[in-house]
Amino acid sequence: MQREKFSSRLGFLLISAGCAIGLGNVYRFPFITGQYGGAAFVLIYLIFLLILGLPIMVMEFAVGRASQKSAATSFRILEPKGSKWHFHGYFSIIGNYLLMMSYTTIAGWMLIYFFKMALGEFSEKSPQQVEEVFHSLMLQPGLMALFMIIVVVLGFGVCSLGLQNGVEKIIKVMMVSLFLVMGILVIRSVTLPGASQGLRFYLLPDFQKMLDQGIGTVVFAAMGQAFFTLSIGIGSMAIFGSYIDKKHSLTGEAISITFLDTMVALLSGLIIFPACFSFGVRPDSGFNLVFVTLPNIFNSMAGGRLWGSLFFVFMTFAAMSTVIAVFENIISFSMDLWSWTRKKSVIINIFLVILLSLPCVLGFNLLSSFQPLGSGSNILVLEDFIISNNLLPLGSLVYLLFCTSRYGWGWKNFLREADMGNGIKFPKWTRVYVSYILPLIVLMIFFKGYYDLFFASAA
Repeated sequence: MQREKFSSRLGFLLISAGCAIGLGNVYRFPFITGQYGGAAFVLIYLIFLLILGLPIMVMEFAVGRASQKSAATSFRILEPKGSKWHFHGYFSIIGNYLLMMSYTTIAGWMLIYFFKMALGEFSEKSPQQVEEVFHSLMLQPGLMALFMIIVVVLGFGVCSLGLQNGVEKIIKVMMVSLFLVMGILVIRSVTLPGASQGLRFYLLPDFQKMLDQGIGTVVFAAMGQAFFTLSIGIGSMAIFGSYIDKKHSLTGEAISITFLDTMVALLSGLIIFPACFSFGVRPDSGFNLVFVTLPNIFNSMAGGRLWGSLFFVFMTFAAMSTVIAVFENIISFSMDLWSWTRKKSVIINIFLVILLSLPCVLGFNLLSSFQPLGSGSNILVLEDFIISNNLLPLGSLVYLLFCTSRYGWGWKNFLREADMGNGIKFPKWTRVYVSYILPLIVLMIFFKGYYDLFFASAA
């Protein structure tokens, strides 16, 4: 079967960025940036982004481009005869499905809130009533399931049109629209009365705040955010490497994608912090920020219904770009493993992903008594823990070892593939770092995730 290809380099960059850009860029990055010292934290984060996330992204792309396959079969093609690296393909498949089992539900929330905001449901509601809207939504499994199904059908519908005519064409429009909407929201937010206080909080280094939090805590927070923001480790990026030609070196491409991902995170802060400070609201973390704090701010803002609608359009685009990109990966698994047609893969996976996503929907209502990781947890928390704290770091470790060890694909083969084409080359002097030091850092992040969950919270 002829391997599909992107029609342009821009398509590859925007789709890969769309996969990396997720909802965590919007609500998590601005919050921890303010919490850990503003611009000082951003500087540390950017350093770790370059030394942690970037090398592993290049390795994922290299494995994908050299094998011309998805993560389901790429290791089998490149591994030394008789080795077992291909077992990671199964974990990549599990990881992509697990990611969508929760992400489709959250993307559905964004779509619901767009309609709620556009129809004026929040108008003249008190802060308590706005908060109640979100809690009420969590108790409506039928509504959440309906919008989850809409997200799944829309996502696979785009993928059914093919790589160039569907995925590439639609995500190009979505990503351009995302940056356009963000630009409009940034201009509106920074021109609000009192916005300068929020800009100072976000952009001026506050080293005392770093010291108050503890240097180690801040460094680990920056390290963790830099590592997880790029969605590396489960082959989500490798698939796009398999669709590109060899005209450009992979390090330069990875830098461009990292830049786009970081721009969304930084611009999100320019939307959220000035608005919060303008209306005397301290930004909360997590879902509270998106579904409670910001709707209250839009309520208080002149033309808030319009600005709120635009914000949730932006959030929906951010979510759907990831959904479509990962769905393309899921489709490619069955096409590579069993030689299914794209149409057959789409039809089967629509029903499979809907079925697998239902536990997350029900975890907030009918199955809310199931708290697998302790009081206050739910099925979404469990799925996120399996992905973020296990499959992503351990998968990244596999890519690191596979591309540097003589028992895997090997350093020379990786370097040859990564450096093929015009552009920035992968620095050869980093061999000791990526072979020995970076794997240890990834293991530290892995164990720190367990410590934070089971010991730090208890303390």
